[in-house]
Amino acid sequence: MSLFTAALHPNVGLGFLVLGASLHDILTRLKAEPQRFPKLDLSYSAKDPVTDPVILALPANGIRLRFDGPEQRLRLIEVIDFTKNRITYQEKDIAKPPNSQGTLGSPRLGGDATTGPAFKNIYHRLFGPTYAGEYIPPVDTGNGNAAGTYILSYPGVAFSFPLPKSAYSPNKDVVSLLSSPASQTATSVAVFSGKSWAHARETLWDEILPSVKSAFLFNKSKEVVPDEISLVKIHGGGRLQLFKKWTSSSIWINLGETTPQDLVAELGPPDAIYRKNDQRMYIHKTRTASHSRSRSNGGDYRRPDDLTDTDQSSAHTGSEDSEDEAVEDEFVGNVSGECFYNYFYLGFDILVSPPQPVSRTPPSQVAALNGKEVPGANPFKNGTADRLVATKMVLHANVPGSYPFNRHRRCRWEIEYLATRNSDNIVNSETRFDEIEERLREEWKSTYTSEEDAKKRQRGMVLNRGWGDSPGSSCEFLGGWEDSSGGVAAKKFDGSEDSTTTLYGFPGMVFEVLKNGFVSAVTVY
Repeated sequence: MSLFTAALHPNVGLGFLVLGASLHDILTRLKAEPQRFPKLDLSYSAKDPVTDPVILALPANGIRLRFDGPEQRLRLIEVIDFTKNRITYQEKDIAKPPNSQGTLGSPRLGGDATTGPAFKNIYHRLFGPTYAGEYIPPVDTGNGNAAGTYILSYPGVAFSFPLPKSAYSPNKDVVSLLSSPASQTATSVAVFSGKSWAHARETLWDEILPSVKSAFLFNKSKEVVPDEISLVKIHGGGRLQLFKKWTSSSIWINLGETTPQDLVAELGPPDAIYRKNDQRMYIHKTRTASHSRSRSNGGDYRRPDDLTDTDQSSAHTGSEDSEDEAVEDEFVGNVSGECFYNYFYLGFDILVSPPQPVSRTPPSQVAALNGKEVPGANPFKNGTADRLVATKMVLHANVPGSYPFNRHRRCRWEIEYLATRNSDNIVNSETRFDEIEERLREEWKSTYTSEEDAKKRQRGMVLNRGWGDSPGSSCEFLGGWEDSSGGVAAKKFDGSEDSTTTLYGFPGMVFEVLKNGFVSAVTVY
């Protein structure tokens, strides 16, 4: 394994590790080079995986990366072992390389004080003078020889030096404090966004970071960075509003109207195209269809199993038998143009198919509009019945520990028609499903005949993604990596992920819920 070498850019990043980059992008890049990054350790909260920070450690490279939970963006880069990397600043080494050959020598313990950046080299040769730093006393305050940490901070970068409590005095200047042999070598360096570490740590997890596209690291390269979608607002009635990151602009997707040409024009070409072929769950569709004929508005209350063709991003590894083909011929017919547009790096998939009836407008919106045109409506509608349009959209949460983790970037969403004047009461991708369920039942209660009817229509359907031959893990529902030709290396369940989820349906939406109560994916139709 060659030594990890990277240039340090304060306020920007370390090599290709750029502040503001998504967890999905970073993991995808690291996993593409297993010889260079042989081990990845991901730490997260099993109880609150979408709100608490996510930590990605590279033990073989001496690097630690910290991401916020809601957006999953890189917030902090730490170099914690200088024997396993070579870090430069303005083409100068910040620490003495492990050996002259530029490869790993004998393994040493992390944070070896003899190999870190020297204070004199930092303060005199590389970065120059700066303001006095911050001293963090040791936990064992009774031991005078216990070492605390002195943080020497510059804009966008900070160095940590060990400093015994007995040697620290607020009356001493930084040169006097860090010139002793025991304190003159830094044990770690941190790269962040901010004028100093003391200032940056207060807003580390929620600061609005500058666009990754604005980083000069990308400006110097030919790499194309697509516009990110920072938020998807679900307006009901098949209308979704997509907000582009770092801009004030948004685009609308009207299910049943938006064409593939519209999608490519606004979002760019998809990362992959998957053509549907698995129809094993159509037995539930026929049952639901027969039941819906005997009641009004039955199409609005499709059960979760009626939407199990909403996957998005995976292909079958085996061929279907003759019975499956017969089911497909009988119920699907010629759907050669029907396919999923997979936008892995935007966090969602879109089903393109012949027009289907969209879900009804939420009752609260009908009352508020009072006959006016709904926001985002397209005044120019194409009446051709055989045209292809977007009919479903699947938004992925990329929850750490879930079975489909890192197949898509995290997509944040809000249910706009549940919004209230209280900004703290927003129903979004970080809300637990029990609260989402309560709010949606309240919204749609006027459409139920009774409370018992409401509970019956929102019954959950349990599925296990880890069973390779179950309908619940079919290519239509689960997701995975593939190319446009349908080839795939199937992901095998090894017990480390939670493969069991539950589906809950509401008018216009189906939620896939994990055991911890968070939503793994939501399908809008």
